[in-house]
Amino acid sequence: MQIETLILGAGAAGMMCAAEAGPGTLVVDHARNPGEKIRISGGGRCNFTNLGVEPGCFLSENPHFCKSALARYTQWDFLDLIGRHGIAWHEKTLGQLFCDGKATQIIAMLLREMEAAGAELALSTELAELSHDGTRFVARLMREGTEQVVSARNLVLATGGKSIPKMGATGLAYDIATRFGLEIVAPRPGLVPFTFPDGRFSALSGLSLPVRAQTARGAFEEAMLFTHRGLSGPAILQISSYWREGEAITVDLLPGSDPAAALRAARGEAGRRALSTALGQLLPPKLVAYLGETLDLSGNLADLSDRRIAALAQALSGWELRPQGTEGWRTAEVTLGGIATNGLSSKTMEAKSVPGLYVIGEAVDVTGWLGGYNFQWAWSSGTACGRAIAETHRRS
Repeated sequence: MQIETLILGAGAAGMMCAAEAGPGTLVVDHARNPGEKIRISGGGRCNFTNLGVEPGCFLSENPHFCKSALARYTQWDFLDLIGRHGIAWHEKTLGQLFCDGKATQIIAMLLREMEAAGAELALSTELAELSHDGTRFVARLMREGTEQVVSARNLVLATGGKSIPKMGATGLAYDIATRFGLEIVAPRPGLVPFTFPDGRFSALSGLSLPVRAQTARGAFEEAMLFTHRGLSGPAILQISSYWREGEAITVDLLPGSDPAAALRAARGEAGRRALSTALGQLLPPKLVAYLGETLDLSGNLADLSDRRIAALAQALSGWELRPQGTEGWRTAEVTLGGIATNGLSSKTMEAKSVPGLYVIGEAVDVTGWLGGYNFQWAWSSGTACGRAIAETHRRS
């Protein structure tokens, strides 16, 4: 069978690309259902974009690469699309946008857009073999024991990264890209919880509080969650993308406040109050008890010198921790690294050295913050690619 475009991966980027690429497009996925990551995202409501999307919210060896696609298909463009399909939405914190209903509304919308564009979908279909005959890509596909050979002018790699392997994530895009001479930036788990040895936070498991978490490369002020294995929550997931193995992180347990001033004021008002009790007004009592195992929290407020208050305030606003590692691919929400951008056109997502080969979405070395940014990259890169393919087809 001869077609114009073969898209590997029926995720957010792949389906968005197919809706733009138009007739003669076939989207192939080994999963039984399309858009599985969309379906589970945002607690089943899909955090589909963010009001604050801008290039600085993305990590890449080339931080400028994402600018073109993001500028030509913005969060406002996607809001127009879901508006046309009657999908109600709401904003949560920090510009994060979610469906009022279920995430499956987004999947259904993309499928309708694909159908309207004349694109086809083949699920439960494996890529058994791939080659290039000098002018076209030739793929041998297998579905329920039946073989089909497809010849395509264009091949789009939209299979994502290695995060969440239980949903079928693999390094297929990297393998294919390497075969065609593209470079790979070493993939790493991103937006992933930290682990610590000896279960040191087990007694605090389930406790959450607002913090400012920081590494040498980034800082985020959101919630932190203690777990049996370590630390999680939005602030931790965010800085995990900036963290490197062996490094320490710094946690401000009282962001936006002056603990030294608060303790001095409390000393003047209620000097007989125990220091631990006073701290319990600023932090969860369970956390105060935990901190008391390594900090001197004995005595009353009246016993505190200004020097001791300053030292304690520094300990609370600059709690240094050194993670043993992360939860890894099992729980990572995204993949850092991927197919290097130096081999791709930022306008079309086409490989510079292989005409007709395109890479989009999470497979590319572009990774967004937590909060809808990675979906927006899928929409933007998929649209850039699909429109470029459609334009090439019109010219021919």
